[in-house]
Amino acid sequence: MPGVRQSLAAVSLLAAGSAAPAAGPADPYAAPGPAPALSAPALTARYQSTERDIGRALATAKRVHDKDRAHALSAFLASGRRFLAFDPRGSGRAVEVVGDLEHADRIAVVVPGADNTLANYDSPKFVGGGTRALYQEARAGAPHSRFAVIAWLGYDSPSTLSTTVLTGRRAEDGARGLERFLAGVHQVNGDARFALLCHSYGSVVCAKAAPRLAPLPVDDIALYGSPGATVDRASDLGTPARVWAGRAKGDWMRYVPNVRFAGLGFGTDPVSPRFGALRFDAGTGPHSAYLKPGSRALRNLALIALGRTAEVTHA
Repeated sequence: MPGVRQSLAAVSLLAAGSAAPAAGPADPYAAPGPAPALSAPALTARYQSTERDIGRALATAKRVHDKDRAHALSAFLASGRRFLAFDPRGSGRAVEVVGDLEHADRIAVVVPGADNTLANYDSPKFVGGGTRALYQEARAGAPHSRFAVIAWLGYDSPSTLSTTVLTGRRAEDGARGLERFLAGVHQVNGDARFALLCHSYGSVVCAKAAPRLAPLPVDDIALYGSPGATVDRASDLGTPARVWAGRAKGDWMRYVPNVRFAGLGFGTDPVSPRFGALRFDAGTGPHSAYLKPGSRALRNLALIALGRTAEVTHA
């Protein structure tokens, strides 16, 4: 164990040195306006309110010559896109719906990990692009299913070049937000069953949220590319949901020490036999390619999202 602890300490010191806070200008982006509470009657008004917030943020991005943000927000306003939440401050938050939320039988929520921002949101490697790939995969395999996917960048995603990514502080905030959000979606559609698809640091968010979600109809929680779930065993998550775990053979996360020491790290590897999760075959890709079209990981995650768990191939 000393060698593992030294490795984790070294990672911590490296991150601390590469992410020292620097003084900078005040954030030019304003807080979002008040939005209607999540409910079926108010859903359209909620979409409209969020669209107005995105429009105001786009105007600010153009005014301050924030080209990357302006490009991303222009795409957010494309016809047919619908956001339930949006906050342009900092690196940004956004929650997007793909599919018919009100009438879905199954709703998958994609919870992303580190380095997700508004500027890279639509990249295939990040939550927006990955969510659309998941929806398209599910629709191709089950064209008549009533299915929706939510890209939930609803917390402050940490940077991999910071000590924040080694602790659960951001995950605690994210877990509380995820609990509130899913309770609201349940108000919109009380018949749908949920699946949580949780990548990398997002798996820590889902693990911390899991016991709080027990009253909600969450059938499946998939942890993939995970650094750990802050518990020793899947049964310790306090959820009646099926807990899945997968790691691609090319994922660098396999080199991260799976310990908890001095407030750093997240414990047992979820793909280890000791953890006791259902292991799905995540293929051979890198850390950021679990939702890449054509990948084995995407196929299995889509099956989990659809509730077709008997068809999932196991590792």
